[in-house]
Amino acid sequence: MGHDHSHDHHGHSHDHHGHSHGHHGHSHGHHGHSHGHHGHSHGEGIWGIINTVFHFHGHSDKQQELASDPALATSEGIRTVWLALAALGLTTIVQIAIVVSSNSTALLADTVHNFGDALNSIPLLIAFYLARRAANRRYTYGYGKAEDVAGIFIVLSLVFSAGYAFYESINKLINPTPLQHLGWVALAAVVGFVGNEIVAVMQIRVGRRIGSAAMIADGMHARTDGFTSLAVLIAVVGAYFGYPIVDPIIGIFIGITILFITIDACKTIWYRLMDAVEPALVDDVVHMVGHVNGVQEVRNVRIRWHGHQMHAELEVVVNEDLTLKESDAIRAAIQHEIQHVSARITTVYIALTPCGHGHGHVHQQLAV
Repeated sequence: MGHDHSHDHHGHSHDHHGHSHGHHGHSHGHHGHSHGHHGHSHGEGIWGIINTVFHFHGHSDKQQELASDPALATSEGIRTVWLALAALGLTTIVQIAIVVSSNSTALLADTVHNFGDALNSIPLLIAFYLARRAANRRYTYGYGKAEDVAGIFIVLSLVFSAGYAFYESINKLINPTPLQHLGWVALAAVVGFVGNEIVAVMQIRVGRRIGSAAMIADGMHARTDGFTSLAVLIAVVGAYFGYPIVDPIIGIFIGITILFITIDACKTIWYRLMDAVEPALVDDVVHMVGHVNGVQEVRNVRIRWHGHQMHAELEVVVNEDLTLKESDAIRAAIQHEIQHVSARITTVYIALTPCGHGHGHVHQQLAV
C-alpha cells in the first residue's frame, strides 16, 4: 500500500484562472476546461499600472518547455542577465560622459540609478549560476531560493539610488548650478530611455517564460527607468526657457519614482521569501482536483515557489475500499489535472486518506 510511483505528464500547458470553489464532498466526473489565463496578475501600484499598459504574454511551446526543464530555464536566464548587464553598462558609460560635461543633477540621479540597475544584475547572475548546482545532503531542495535572496540585494540598491537622488537634488536646490550643454543632456536622456527599454523587453519576456519573479521585477524596473529618463527632457526644456530650478525638481521626482518602485519590489520579494502564491491558484487546484472521479474531498492544499517552479502538497479523501490500482489511477488523474492548472507546478505530493478513518493509513505520491 505504500508504493511510490512517478508520473510525468507533459501535455500542452494552460494557465487557468477559474472561480473560487470550496472543498467538494462528493465525486464528480471529468469536465471540460473553460478557464481564463492564470498566473499573469497585473499587481498593484506603479508596476500594476505599467503591467496593464505594457503587458507581454509568454504563452508558447517554448514557455512549456522551459517550465518543465529547470536547467534550460536557468541557461536562458543567465544569457539574458549578461545581455542586460552589457546594455545597461553601455548606457551608463555614455550618460556618465555627458554628466561630466553638462553638470545636470537630474541626469546624474538617473545615471546613478542606471548604474544601480547594472549592479542588480550581478547578484541575479550569481543566483542563476548557483541554481545550476545539484541538491545535496545540506541543501536537499537545491539552490533555487538563491534567486529570491538576490532580490534582497536588488531592493537595497533601489533604496541607495533613491537616497542618492534625493541628496543630490536637495543640494542642487540649496546651491544651484546652471545646466550646461542642453543638447547633450537631451541626447543622454534619449540614450537612457532606449537602453532601459531594450533591457525591459528582454527581461520581461524571458522572465515570464522561465517563471523568474526577480527577472520580471527587474525588467519592469528598467521600463520605469526608461520613461524616467525621458523626464530629464523636461529639465532641459525648463533650463532652455530660463527656469533652471526645474532640474533639481525633476531629480526629486525621479527619487520619488524610485521610492515607489522600491515599495513594490519589497512586496514581491517578501511574497517569494514567504512562499506566497496567488489565492486563485489554490482555488483552481481545489476545483480541478475536486472534479476527479473518485475524489470525495480535497484538504490542506499547499503550494510554494522554489526557483522557477512550484511544489504542491495536498490531501485527498477517497473511498476506503479502493484497491491499490484504483488509488494509483486517481493519483495519475490528479497530477494530470494539476498540470492543466499550471505547468509551473512540476512536483506534487499527494496523500490519499480513506474516508471514515481520520488516522488511517496514508498513501503518498511523488510526481516529478
